[in-house]
Amino acid sequence: MLGKAKLLKVYLGENERYKNKPLYQHLVHWFKEKGIGGVTVSRGIEGYGADKVLHSARLLELSSDLPMILEVVDLAEKIDPLIPEICAIAPKGLVFTADIHVYKHGKQ
Repeated sequence: MLGKAKLLKVYLGENERYKNKPLYQHLVHWFKEKGIGGVTVSRGIEGYGADKVLHSARLLELSSDLPMILEVVDLAEKIDPLIPEICAIAPKGLVFTADIHVYKHGKQ
């Protein structure tokens, strides 16, 4: 995939669950089943969401619910139809997209 694409970002809490599994793990496997081009999960070191509760990885304030960020890249035609279902699966998460341009792909 080179050229125009879409970046989907989903911000979740590390402790959010879906069917007894961490929600971020469920979403990674779900995206793979849907044939999405690529997904990366990162753990935030500090942040807060709509509830304004601060979550931090600092030793003295160690939180067990750090922010998790999923970055998903594929064509808009593949990502856009999934957004309503993502919002239903992750009702507390922040979900947004941006149009991007992919310049290089791992497979040559």
